[in-house]
Amino acid sequence: MATPSTGTPLVRLDRISKHFGEGETRVDALREVSLEVFPRQVVALLGPSGSGKTTLLNIIGCILDPSSGSMELDGEWVLRDGRWLRGDLRRLRLDKIGFIFQFHNLLPFLDATDNVAVVLQLAGADIATARKRAGDLLDYLEVGHRRHAMPAKLSGGEAQRVAIARALANSPRIILADEPTAALDSKRAGIVMDLLRKLAVEHDAAIIAVTHDEKIFDRFDHIFQLRDGRLDGHTTLHAVAAETR
Repeated sequence: MATPSTGTPLVRLDRISKHFGEGETRVDALREVSLEVFPRQVVALLGPSGSGKTTLLNIIGCILDPSSGSMELDGEWVLRDGRWLRGDLRRLRLDKIGFIFQFHNLLPFLDATDNVAVVLQLAGADIATARKRAGDLLDYLEVGHRRHAMPAKLSGGEAQRVAIARALANSPRIILADEPTAALDSKRAGIVMDLLRKLAVEHDAAIIAVTHDEKIFDRFDHIFQLRDGRLDGHTTLHAVAAETR
């Protein structure tokens, strides 16, 4: 059952646009995209290559500057008319946003625990506190028995669980996932999506995922389609299935 749109949105986009270049070389990557995502919702962004999905995810993640538009994250307007209202975007990302990538991007020279703990240390935690929190998260995600394993020794599913633990380290309420299951088989992809849904509910969080992975479409509350930089609006699982046949 889809999670209803109730309460205050955790992510609110108001006419977000992004262009690259000027004049004849100008490319409009996003065109006045407006979107709201609420607590406990797991939302997918779909679209062909070049439709603006990753650009939009990077703007929500405060990694890329938009050309215009406004954005509210977790009750705070962080962007107005294309201008950031916070000077320290790194701190903003640490405070409010967790990232999960297609390839886990774990640091190869750190074990599972320290791959999670390093995020907390960047936020100012001492190493003992950071490692305790990291261990608790790995236990929560049922991979605590691999806490001392190096990334090269982890299976694909284990590595992705460690990456999810890292995304949760600072208790963000907004989690952005870029193709989180593309490198996994159907069984492991389903397990990862079930974990993300559990996290959304138990942490009162919102999860926004860019994906092409048909085997997980049924795990989303809402599916939004991007075409040529425009948000076509909410689509259905049936419509997506028809298009991808």
